[in-house]
Amino acid sequence: MSEIITSCLREVNSRDYPDETITLMCEHFTVERIEQLAFERQMFVAVEDGAVVGTVSRDGNKVFTMFVQPRTIGRGVGRRLMRHVEMLASAEGHDFMETGASITGHGFYQRLGYIDVRTSETDFGLNYILRKPLEDTRP
Repeated sequence: MSEIITSCLREVNSRDYPDETITLMCEHFTVERIEQLAFERQMFVAVEDGAVVGTVSRDGNKVFTMFVQPRTIGRGVGRRLMRHVEMLASAEGHDFMETGASITGHGFYQRLGYIDVRTSETDFGLNYILRKPLEDTRP
C-alpha cells in the first residue's frame, strides 16, 4: 500500500504540490506507518487481477488515506472504496461521512457528493474538510 500511495503522490499529486511537499508526504507514508495505521483504524484495499490497486481507511465516519494506483484512475476504484466505507458508517448509524482532502483529491470528493465544511493547514499544506450526508441503511 505504501507503494500505491507514493506512486499516486509522485505521479498525480505532484501536479498540485511542490517537490518538497511531495517528498514530505512520501516520507510520511512508510511501510511502518501504514502498519501502524492498520492497527488504529479499519483499512480496505481494492484488488484487480490479483494486484492491490487502491486503499482507503476509516475510523467511524471519518475517511483517511484514500489513494488509487495512478494507472487505474478513472475506472471507479476510488468510488467503490468510498461507497464501501460509507455503507459501513451508515450501517453503524452515522449521519454523515467526513474526510480531509488534498488539493488534488478535492474535486473527486465533490463529485461523490461531499460538500466543503472548512479548510485547514497541515504539514503538507492546504487541506479541505468535506462532509457527505449518509442514508440510514440499518435494518
